Amino acid sequence: MLAGVRDGVPIALGYLVVSFTLGIIAREAGLNDFEGAIASFFNLASAGEYAGFMTIKADAPYLEIVLITLVANARYMLMTCVLSQKFSDKTPFVHRIFVGFGATDEIFGITVRRKGALNPYYNYGAMLIAVPAWTIGTAIGIDMGNILPNHAVSALGVALYGMFLAVIIPPIKEEKILGILILISFVASFIAANLPLVSEVSAGTRTIVLTLIIAGGAAYFKPVAEDKK
Repeated sequence: MLAGVRDGVPIALGYLVVSFTLGIIAREAGLNDFEGAIASFFNLASAGEYAGFMTIKADAPYLEIVLITLVANARYMLMTCVLSQKFSDKTPFVHRIFVGFGATDEIFGITVRRKGALNPYYNYGAMLIAVPAWTIGTAIGIDMGNILPNHAVSALGVALYGMFLAVIIPPIKEEKILGILILISFVASFIAANLPLVSEVSAGTRTIVLTLIIAGGAAYFKPVAEDKK
């Protein structure tokens, strides 16, 4: 668990900043600090929360809010499927549920890099510090967001990209093919976001389709050697 807490510290710092900007959006949607904190605690996803807050702001019905949040967060179904393959056969089901609950992009990134079977207490350690930071940051953003000038708020939003770089660069140094796949995913995502018809599909759905295609192609043309599994 201590290793998870250690690896979760930089994630928590980034979450505190990024969720602060989400708090500003939540305030514009009419949520108070308690409501925003609850939404962040049970969502743990910037894209999903942004979509949800904007839907609330548009005064959409509950069903529409649920559906758009589900679509925006659908990529986590793939991530948790990957994590499920790393568990030991003796791991109780309850651990799988709680690890799946905290499978954010960044926690997923540090988890898949670990060798051997997945120890759920490593994830609990990361969640122990990252989840409260995400939740508290949203509440602070709601309470204090209007104090900062607009250009400062916009600048805070780039923190998430720095976190992604910190997650992907170390494994690229070990496996060059990962760097190629990441580059392909960047280009494919850009093209899909700008193509007619395809761009009208939600970002979450595009991410899932591209992930299946790119990962499936990599598994077929560059399979992992059996002794590396």
